Amino acid sequence: MAPPGSTPTTSRRARLGPAFVTAALVFGPGSITTASSIGAQHAYQLVWVPVLATILMLCFVDLSVRIGLTTDRGPVATVSRRFTRPVGVLVGIGSFLVTASFQAGNSVGTGAAANVLFGGNVALFAALFTALAIGFLWLPSFYRSLETLMVAIVGLMLVVFVVTAVVSGPDLGAVAAGLVPRLPTGSAAVVVGLAATTFSVVGAFYQIQLVREKGWTAENYREARRDAVLGTVVLGVLSVVIMLAAAAVLHPEGIAVKSPATMAAILEPTIGPWASGLFAVGLWAAAFSSLIGNSTIGGHMIAGALGAESGGLRSSRVKLCITAVMVIGGVVAVVFGGIPVQLIVTAQAVTIFAVPLIGVALVVLARHPDRARLRLGPAQLALAIAGICFLLVLALTYVWNLL
Repeated sequence: MAPPGSTPTTSRRARLGPAFVTAALVFGPGSITTASSIGAQHAYQLVWVPVLATILMLCFVDLSVRIGLTTDRGPVATVSRRFTRPVGVLVGIGSFLVTASFQAGNSVGTGAAANVLFGGNVALFAALFTALAIGFLWLPSFYRSLETLMVAIVGLMLVVFVVTAVVSGPDLGAVAAGLVPRLPTGSAAVVVGLAATTFSVVGAFYQIQLVREKGWTAENYREARRDAVLGTVVLGVLSVVIMLAAAAVLHPEGIAVKSPATMAAILEPTIGPWASGLFAVGLWAAAFSSLIGNSTIGGHMIAGALGAESGGLRSSRVKLCITAVMVIGGVVAVVFGGIPVQLIVTAQAVTIFAVPLIGVALVVLARHPDRARLRLGPAQLALAIAGICFLLVLALTYVWNLL
Protein backbone atom coordinates (compact mmCIF):
# COMPACT_ATOMS: atom_id res chain seq x y z
CA MET A 1 0.00 0.00 0.00
CA ALA A 2 2.06 2.88 -1.30
CA PRO A 3 1.69 6.49 -0.26
CA PRO A 4 -0.36 8.70 -2.61
CA GLY A 5 1.57 10.01 -5.58
CA SER A 6 4.20 7.26 -5.70
CA THR A 7 4.42 4.88 -8.63
CA PRO A 8 6.04 1.44 -8.64
CA THR A 9 8.79 0.99 -11.22
CA THR A 10 10.06 -2.16 -12.85
CA SER A 11 13.48 -1.43 -14.37
CA ARG A 12 16.54 -3.29 -13.07
CA ARG A 13 17.78 -0.12 -11.35
CA ALA A 14 14.36 0.43 -9.79
CA ARG A 15 14.52 -2.98 -8.12
CA LEU A 16 17.13 -1.60 -5.72
CA GLY A 17 16.89 1.23 -3.27
CA PRO A 18 15.24 1.08 0.16
CA ALA A 19 17.69 -1.32 1.83
CA PHE A 20 20.63 0.53 0.27
CA VAL A 21 19.30 3.73 1.82
CA THR A 22 19.18 1.87 5.14
CA ALA A 23 22.75 0.60 4.68
CA ALA A 24 24.02 4.09 3.89
CA LEU A 25 22.34 5.71 6.88
CA VAL A 26 23.36 2.94 9.32
CA PHE A 27 27.01 2.82 8.21
CA GLY A 28 28.39 6.16 9.37
CA PRO A 29 31.57 7.55 10.91
CA GLY A 30 30.68 5.84 14.18
CA SER A 31 30.67 2.51 12.35
CA ILE A 32 34.10 3.20 10.86
CA THR A 33 35.47 4.34 14.21
CA THR A 34 34.09 1.37 16.11
CA ALA A 35 35.16 -1.27 13.56
CA SER A 36 38.63 0.26 13.26
CA SER A 37 39.04 0.56 17.01
CA ILE A 38 38.05 -3.06 17.60
CA GLY A 39 40.27 -4.38 14.82
CA ALA A 40 43.20 -2.38 16.21
CA GLN A 41 42.61 -3.58 19.77
CA HIS A 42 41.38 -7.17 19.35
CA ALA A 43 42.68 -8.07 15.87
CA TYR A 44 40.46 -10.73 14.28
CA GLN A 45 38.90 -12.15 17.45
CA LEU A 46 35.56 -10.36 17.01
CA VAL A 47 34.92 -10.93 13.30
CA TRP A 48 31.95 -13.05 14.32
CA VAL A 49 30.13 -10.01 15.72
CA PRO A 50 29.36 -8.16 12.44
CA VAL A 51 28.62 -11.48 10.74
CA LEU A 52 26.01 -12.39 13.36
CA ALA A 53 24.72 -8.81 13.42
CA THR A 54 24.26 -8.91 9.63
CA ILE A 55 22.14 -12.07 9.83
CA LEU A 56 19.95 -10.53 12.53
CA MET A 57 19.72 -7.22 10.67
CA LEU A 58 18.54 -9.03 7.55
CA CYS A 59 15.83 -10.73 9.59
CA PHE A 60 14.53 -7.42 10.96
CA VAL A 61 14.78 -5.58 7.64
CA ASP A 62 12.62 -8.32 6.16
CA LEU A 63 10.11 -7.94 9.02
CA SER A 64 9.81 -4.25 8.21
CA VAL A 65 9.52 -4.92 4.49
CA ARG A 66 6.58 -7.25 5.16
CA ILE A 67 4.92 -4.61 7.32
CA GLY A 68 5.62 -1.72 4.94
CA LEU A 69 4.19 -3.59 1.94
CA THR A 70 0.94 -4.29 3.79
CA THR A 71 0.20 -1.06 5.66
CA ASP A 72 -1.39 2.19 4.54
CA ARG A 73 0.24 4.27 7.29
CA GLY A 74 3.68 5.46 8.36
CA PRO A 75 5.83 3.56 10.90
CA VAL A 76 4.64 5.34 14.06
CA ALA A 77 0.99 5.34 12.96
CA THR A 78 1.23 1.62 12.16
CA VAL A 79 2.56 0.91 15.66
CA SER A 80 -0.08 3.19 17.20
CA ARG A 81 -2.93 1.39 15.42
CA ARG A 82 -1.79 -1.98 16.77
CA PHE A 83 -0.53 -1.02 20.26
CA THR A 84 -2.35 2.26 21.11
CA ARG A 85 -1.15 5.79 20.58
CA PRO A 86 1.05 6.07 23.72
CA VAL A 87 3.13 3.09 22.59
CA GLY A 88 3.49 4.60 19.13
CA VAL A 89 4.64 7.90 20.64
CA LEU A 90 7.14 6.06 22.84
CA VAL A 91 8.56 4.19 19.85
CA GLY A 92 8.74 7.41 17.83
CA ILE A 93 10.53 9.34 20.57
CA GLY A 94 12.85 6.40 21.29
CA SER A 95 13.81 6.15 17.60
CA PHE A 96 14.38 9.89 17.49
CA LEU A 97 16.69 9.82 20.51
CA VAL A 98 18.70 6.93 19.09
CA THR A 99 19.30 8.71 15.77
CA ALA A 100 19.81 12.15 17.36
CA SER A 101 22.67 10.76 19.48
CA PHE A 102 24.71 10.25 16.31
CA GLN A 103 23.77 13.32 14.29
CA ALA A 104 26.53 15.64 15.52
CA GLY A 105 29.06 12.88 14.88
CA ASN A 106 27.88 12.64 11.28
CA SER A 107 28.31 16.40 10.80
CA VAL A 108 31.76 16.30 12.38
CA GLY A 109 32.66 13.30 10.22
CA THR A 110 32.02 15.23 7.00
CA GLY A 111 34.18 18.08 8.33
CA ALA A 112 36.98 15.77 9.46
CA ALA A 113 37.07 14.02 6.08
CA ALA A 114 37.16 17.32 4.23
CA ASN A 115 39.95 18.49 6.53
CA VAL A 116 42.07 15.46 5.62
CA LEU A 117 41.42 16.06 1.92
CA PHE A 118 41.74 19.83 1.71
CA GLY A 119 42.90 21.14 5.09
CA GLY A 120 40.94 23.94 6.72
CA ASN A 121 38.53 24.19 9.62
CA VAL A 122 36.55 21.07 10.57
CA ALA A 123 33.66 23.04 12.05
CA LEU A 124 33.35 25.20 8.95
CA PHE A 125 33.21 22.16 6.69
CA ALA A 126 30.66 20.55 9.01
CA ALA A 127 28.43 23.63 8.74
CA LEU A 128 28.84 23.69 4.96
CA PHE A 129 27.86 20.05 4.46
CA THR A 130 24.96 20.37 6.90
CA ALA A 131 23.64 23.30 4.84
CA LEU A 132 24.12 21.25 1.66
CA ALA A 133 22.17 18.36 3.21
CA ILE A 134 19.32 20.69 4.16
CA GLY A 135 19.16 21.98 0.59
CA PHE A 136 19.12 18.39 -0.70
CA LEU A 137 16.25 17.55 1.65
CA TRP A 138 14.02 20.22 0.14
CA LEU A 139 14.38 18.98 -3.43
CA PRO A 140 10.90 18.35 -4.92
CA SER A 141 11.60 14.63 -5.52
CA PHE A 142 13.53 14.04 -2.31
CA TYR A 143 13.06 10.28 -1.97
CA ARG A 144 14.04 9.54 -5.57
CA SER A 145 17.12 11.76 -5.23
CA LEU A 146 17.94 10.20 -1.85
CA GLU A 147 17.76 6.69 -3.24
CA THR A 148 19.98 7.51 -6.21
CA LEU A 149 22.56 9.25 -4.02
CA MET A 150 22.65 6.49 -1.42
CA VAL A 151 23.07 3.66 -3.93
CA ALA A 152 26.00 5.59 -5.44
CA ILE A 153 27.56 6.32 -2.04
CA VAL A 154 27.23 2.71 -0.89
CA GLY A 155 28.97 1.60 -4.09
CA LEU A 156 31.76 4.13 -3.48
CA MET A 157 32.26 3.01 0.13
CA LEU A 158 32.30 -0.63 -0.89
CA VAL A 159 35.08 -0.03 -3.44
CA VAL A 160 37.16 2.17 -1.10
CA PHE A 161 36.99 -0.07 1.95
CA VAL A 162 37.34 -3.38 0.10
CA VAL A 163 40.51 -1.97 -1.46
CA THR A 164 41.53 -0.97 2.06
CA ALA A 165 41.16 -4.54 3.28
CA VAL A 166 42.78 -6.22 0.29
CA VAL A 167 45.93 -4.10 0.28
CA SER A 168 46.28 -4.51 4.04
CA GLY A 169 46.83 -8.24 3.60
CA PRO A 170 44.74 -9.74 6.43
CA ASP A 171 45.61 -13.16 7.86
CA LEU A 172 42.87 -15.37 6.36
CA GLY A 173 43.48 -18.15 8.88
CA ALA A 174 43.00 -15.74 11.76
CA VAL A 175 39.89 -14.37 10.05
CA ALA A 176 38.40 -17.87 9.91
CA ALA A 177 39.25 -18.42 13.59
CA GLY A 178 37.57 -15.10 14.39
CA LEU A 179 34.25 -16.45 13.15
CA VAL A 180 34.08 -18.62 16.28
CA PRO A 181 32.24 -16.58 18.95
CA ARG A 182 34.37 -15.54 21.92
CA LEU A 183 34.46 -12.54 24.23
CA PRO A 184 37.99 -11.28 24.99
CA THR A 185 38.51 -9.72 28.39
CA GLY A 186 37.24 -6.17 28.55
CA SER A 187 35.53 -6.32 25.17
CA ALA A 188 31.86 -6.34 26.25
CA ALA A 189 31.22 -2.62 25.72
CA VAL A 190 32.88 -2.51 22.30
CA VAL A 191 31.02 -5.66 21.22
CA VAL A 192 27.76 -3.88 22.05
CA GLY A 193 28.86 -0.88 20.02
CA LEU A 194 30.02 -3.02 17.09
CA ALA A 195 26.76 -4.98 17.03
CA ALA A 196 24.80 -1.71 17.05
CA THR A 197 26.68 -0.39 14.00
CA THR A 198 25.24 -3.20 11.86
CA PHE A 199 22.22 -4.57 13.73
CA SER A 200 20.29 -1.30 13.82
CA VAL A 201 16.69 -2.10 14.70
CA VAL A 202 15.78 1.57 14.28
CA GLY A 203 17.26 1.52 10.77
CA ALA A 204 15.34 -1.66 10.01
CA PHE A 205 12.16 -0.13 11.46
CA TYR A 206 12.33 2.77 9.00
CA GLN A 207 12.28 0.30 6.13
CA ILE A 208 8.49 0.36 6.66
CA GLN A 209 8.43 3.90 5.29
CA LEU A 210 11.11 3.42 2.64
CA VAL A 211 9.28 0.63 0.80
CA ARG A 212 6.15 2.80 0.87
CA GLU A 213 8.10 5.73 -0.58
CA LYS A 214 9.33 3.35 -3.28
CA GLY A 215 5.73 2.66 -4.26
CA TRP A 216 6.00 -1.08 -3.71
CA THR A 217 3.04 -3.23 -2.62
CA ALA A 218 2.67 -6.84 -1.48
CA GLU A 219 3.03 -7.88 -5.11
CA ASN A 220 6.58 -6.52 -5.08
CA TYR A 221 7.77 -8.63 -2.14
CA ARG A 222 10.26 -10.59 -4.27
CA GLU A 223 11.97 -7.39 -5.44
CA ALA A 224 11.86 -5.93 -1.94
CA ARG A 225 13.40 -9.07 -0.44
CA ARG A 226 16.19 -9.10 -3.05
CA ASP A 227 16.92 -5.46 -2.26
CA ALA A 228 16.90 -6.24 1.48
CA VAL A 229 19.41 -9.08 1.09
CA LEU A 230 21.83 -7.12 -1.10
CA GLY A 231 21.68 -3.92 0.94
CA THR A 232 22.08 -5.66 4.28
CA VAL A 233 24.93 -7.90 3.12
CA VAL A 234 26.78 -4.83 1.81
CA LEU A 235 26.29 -3.19 5.22
CA GLY A 236 27.86 -6.18 6.95
CA VAL A 237 30.73 -6.40 4.46
CA LEU A 238 31.63 -2.75 5.08
CA SER A 239 32.00 -3.35 8.82
CA VAL A 240 34.00 -6.54 8.31
CA VAL A 241 36.51 -5.13 5.80
CA ILE A 242 37.21 -2.08 7.97
CA MET A 243 37.90 -4.36 10.94
CA LEU A 244 40.16 -6.63 8.87
CA ALA A 245 42.24 -3.71 7.63
CA ALA A 246 42.70 -2.35 11.15
CA ALA A 247 43.55 -5.83 12.47
CA ALA A 248 46.16 -6.34 9.75
CA VAL A 249 47.89 -2.95 9.97
CA LEU A 250 47.12 -1.21 13.26
CA HIS A 251 47.02 -4.14 15.69
CA PRO A 252 50.62 -5.33 15.06
CA GLU A 253 51.87 -1.77 15.57
CA GLY A 254 49.79 -1.24 18.70
CA ILE A 255 48.17 1.85 17.16
CA ALA A 256 44.98 3.02 18.91
CA VAL A 257 42.24 4.69 16.87
CA LYS A 258 41.70 8.19 18.24
CA SER A 259 40.73 10.23 15.19
CA PRO A 260 39.99 9.96 11.46
CA ALA A 261 43.64 10.85 10.82
CA THR A 262 44.69 7.82 12.89
CA MET A 263 42.31 5.63 10.91
CA ALA A 264 43.96 6.81 7.71
CA ALA A 265 47.09 5.04 8.99
CA ILE A 266 45.34 1.79 8.07
CA LEU A 267 46.38 2.41 4.47
CA GLU A 268 49.47 4.57 4.90
CA PRO A 269 52.08 1.77 5.36
CA THR A 270 50.86 -0.27 2.41
CA ILE A 271 49.76 2.22 -0.24
CA GLY A 272 51.63 5.42 0.54
CA PRO A 273 50.98 9.06 1.43
CA TRP A 274 47.80 9.24 -0.65
CA ALA A 275 46.27 6.54 1.56
CA SER A 276 44.80 9.10 3.94
CA GLY A 277 43.04 10.76 1.02
CA LEU A 278 41.48 7.50 -0.12
CA PHE A 279 40.32 6.72 3.40
CA ALA A 280 38.97 10.27 3.79
CA VAL A 281 36.82 9.81 0.68
CA GLY A 282 35.25 6.76 2.29
CA LEU A 283 34.84 8.56 5.60
CA TRP A 284 33.14 11.51 3.90
CA ALA A 285 30.79 9.19 2.00
CA ALA A 286 29.82 7.40 5.21
CA ALA A 287 29.37 10.66 7.14
CA PHE A 288 27.40 12.56 4.50
CA SER A 289 25.07 9.66 3.74
CA SER A 290 24.40 9.20 7.45
CA LEU A 291 24.01 12.95 7.97
CA ILE A 292 21.10 12.91 5.53
CA GLY A 293 19.69 9.45 6.23
CA ASN A 294 20.02 9.50 10.01
CA SER A 295 18.27 12.86 10.28
CA THR A 296 15.56 11.60 7.93
CA ILE A 297 14.74 8.80 10.36
CA GLY A 298 14.96 11.02 13.43
CA GLY A 299 12.86 13.79 11.93
CA HIS A 300 10.27 11.40 10.54
CA MET A 301 9.99 9.57 13.86
CA ILE A 302 9.47 12.75 15.89
CA ALA A 303 6.93 13.90 13.29
CA GLY A 304 5.13 10.60 13.83
CA ALA A 305 5.20 11.09 17.59
CA LEU A 306 3.60 14.52 17.02
CA GLY A 307 0.97 13.01 14.73
CA ALA A 308 2.39 14.74 11.66
CA GLU A 309 3.88 11.92 9.55
CA SER A 310 1.01 11.77 7.06
CA GLY A 311 2.27 12.39 3.52
CA GLY A 312 5.66 10.82 4.19
CA LEU A 313 8.77 12.45 2.79
CA ARG A 314 6.68 14.76 0.57
CA SER A 315 5.18 16.42 3.64
CA SER A 316 6.52 19.87 4.54
CA ARG A 317 5.89 19.11 8.23
CA VAL A 318 8.03 15.98 8.07
CA LYS A 319 10.76 17.88 6.20
CA LEU A 320 10.70 20.63 8.84
CA CYS A 321 11.28 18.03 11.56
CA ILE A 322 14.14 16.50 9.55
CA THR A 323 15.62 19.96 9.04
CA ALA A 324 15.48 20.58 12.79
CA VAL A 325 17.49 17.39 13.43
CA MET A 326 20.08 18.46 10.86
CA VAL A 327 20.36 21.94 12.35
CA ILE A 328 20.77 20.63 15.90
CA GLY A 329 23.48 18.20 14.81
CA GLY A 330 25.25 20.90 12.82
CA VAL A 331 25.16 23.40 15.68
CA VAL A 332 26.61 20.86 18.12
CA ALA A 333 29.34 20.00 15.60
CA VAL A 334 30.26 23.66 15.08
CA VAL A 335 30.15 24.61 18.76
CA PHE A 336 32.22 21.68 20.00
CA GLY A 337 34.35 21.32 16.87
CA GLY A 338 34.59 17.55 17.21
CA ILE A 339 33.44 14.49 19.10
CA PRO A 340 35.89 12.17 20.92
CA VAL A 341 36.05 8.62 19.61
CA GLN A 342 35.07 7.26 23.03
CA LEU A 343 31.88 9.31 22.95
CA ILE A 344 30.98 7.87 19.55
CA VAL A 345 31.58 4.31 20.78
CA THR A 346 29.54 5.01 23.93
CA ALA A 347 26.69 6.45 21.89
CA GLN A 348 26.66 3.30 19.76
CA ALA A 349 26.39 1.22 22.93
CA VAL A 350 23.65 3.33 24.51
CA THR A 351 21.31 2.64 21.58
CA ILE A 352 21.16 -0.98 22.58
CA PHE A 353 18.85 -0.08 25.47
CA ALA A 354 16.25 1.69 23.30
CA VAL A 355 15.80 -0.90 20.58
CA PRO A 356 14.34 -4.04 22.28
CA LEU A 357 10.89 -2.41 22.51
CA ILE A 358 11.01 -1.55 18.82
CA GLY A 359 12.17 -5.07 18.02
CA VAL A 360 9.25 -6.60 19.92
CA ALA A 361 6.82 -4.24 18.14
CA LEU A 362 8.17 -5.31 14.75
CA VAL A 363 7.82 -9.00 15.56
CA VAL A 364 4.23 -8.60 16.75
CA LEU A 365 3.31 -6.48 13.72
CA ALA A 366 4.90 -8.99 11.34
CA ARG A 367 2.77 -11.75 12.86
CA HIS A 368 -0.48 -9.76 12.62
CA PRO A 369 -3.21 -11.04 10.22
CA ASP A 370 -2.95 -7.72 8.34
CA ARG A 371 0.21 -9.10 6.74
CA ALA A 372 -1.93 -11.73 4.95
CA ARG A 373 0.34 -13.96 2.83
CA LEU A 374 3.38 -11.99 4.01
CA ARG A 375 2.72 -12.91 7.63
CA LEU A 376 5.92 -13.97 9.39
CA GLY A 377 6.50 -17.72 9.48
CA PRO A 378 7.71 -19.86 12.42
CA ALA A 379 11.37 -20.16 11.31
CA GLN A 380 11.93 -16.43 10.92
CA LEU A 381 9.94 -15.79 14.08
CA ALA A 382 12.43 -17.95 15.98
CA LEU A 383 15.34 -15.98 14.49
CA ALA A 384 13.64 -12.68 15.34
CA ILE A 385 13.12 -13.76 18.95
CA ALA A 386 16.78 -14.78 19.06
CA GLY A 387 17.64 -11.30 17.82
CA ILE A 388 15.70 -9.65 20.63
CA CYS A 389 17.36 -11.97 23.14
CA PHE A 390 20.74 -11.06 21.65
CA LEU A 391 20.00 -7.37 22.21
CA LEU A 392 18.96 -8.01 25.79
CA VAL A 393 22.08 -10.09 26.49
CA LEU A 394 24.27 -7.35 25.07
CA ALA A 395 22.54 -4.74 27.22
CA LEU A 396 22.84 -6.84 30.38
CA THR A 397 26.48 -7.65 29.61
CA TYR A 398 27.22 -3.98 29.12
CA VAL A 399 25.56 -3.07 32.44
CA TRP A 400 27.35 -5.90 34.26
CA ASN A 401 30.72 -4.64 33.07
CA LEU A 402 29.91 -1.14 34.26
CA LEU A 403 29.20 -2.35 37.81
